[in-house]
Amino acid sequence: MLPQLLSHSPDLKRLVDEGYNVEVRSNYLLLKDVPYVTPGKTVARGIIVSELTTSGDAAAKPGNHLVSFVGEIPCDNNGQELEIINEKGNVNLAPGLDACCKFSSKRPDRDYADYYEKMTTYANTLLGYAQVLEPNIDARTFPPAPTGDDTVFRYMDSATSRAQLSAISEKLKMDNIAIIGLGGTGSYVLDFVAKTPVGHIHLFDGDTFYTHNAFRAPGAASLDELKATPLKVEYFQRKYDPMHRNIIAHPTFITEANIDELKGLDFVFLTLEGGAAKKLVVGKLEEFGIPFIDTGMGVYEVGGSLGGIVRATASTNEQRQHVQQRISFADDDGNNDYERNIQIADLNALNAIMAVIKWKKLCGFYSDLEHEYSSSYTIDGNHLLNEDKLT
Repeated sequence: MLPQLLSHSPDLKRLVDEGYNVEVRSNYLLLKDVPYVTPGKTVARGIIVSELTTSGDAAAKPGNHLVSFVGEIPCDNNGQELEIINEKGNVNLAPGLDACCKFSSKRPDRDYADYYEKMTTYANTLLGYAQVLEPNIDARTFPPAPTGDDTVFRYMDSATSRAQLSAISEKLKMDNIAIIGLGGTGSYVLDFVAKTPVGHIHLFDGDTFYTHNAFRAPGAASLDELKATPLKVEYFQRKYDPMHRNIIAHPTFITEANIDELKGLDFVFLTLEGGAAKKLVVGKLEEFGIPFIDTGMGVYEVGGSLGGIVRATASTNEQRQHVQQRISFADDDGNNDYERNIQIADLNALNAIMAVIKWKKLCGFYSDLEHEYSSSYTIDGNHLLNEDKLT
């Protein structure tokens, strides 16, 4: 019931967005984990319970100013019972919900405007006394909360709401993006993009997820998962489905036979190796008018250490002429030590970060002063070079 109410009730949604632990049970609104002072002058957490008046599938104006409290009798920091208590005695409100008292605290000028004002007024009264004893305690605990079917996330994005960036995050709401190639870099791109409100994330890769892949991918695969030798797209779809609903696995490589599946995409992350396959995809993405970011790295061994360059190159309808100079379409010649060195997850993650940050710049999420379309990071000198700036 709560997810549906939240989508139609700004006051309840505000409570959740700000980190309060909210529940709707038996037609009551519960504000849980509220710090208060017990008669023994210790700090505990209780539950403030209000009637919940609704109009259709949305919360209406509170029906009255009263609330019940679940816990011990609340006191001030000296152990004296609070003056807002107007009735004591155990009352069973619902199964497993026994109140010890009721509070009464009217506004002097008007009724409570909504449930956000009502619930936070009582919570802050209790919290103020608790903070005298424990200054850092807070009623906002940011618990995981389920969502309704109107969002791609399976639980509330409290990171965005806590930072009050919801309006800016909306700029990332593309309908369909694709990640082509689920190797080290592609898997990290998925890790970052799965935490954004993109409608559908399409994964294209025909390879199997082996042990060496686990050492350059986010998270940790279990031994049983590796023994099952899953396809990469299916492995990562399962890993990220608990957070993001619409991750779609395409267990195939992109070829001339299926290239048209990319039509209609809003954006593509190109994280596969160079060669004929990449040349095909790049050419078709340009033909289809689809913006994309290509990633790549060259790693070599010298003097007992690894050096190299990590690159991310963007291509949009506004600028594509630089692509042929920045992206290599040559088949691997065996001189790139990246292919035989699997312990470079940090470089894969960096490559993905460069790509995702540029994507967010193109969306307007991050500010973009230089409008660079290609960036490269050199390991040995820690140099970041921006090139191909939009003119």
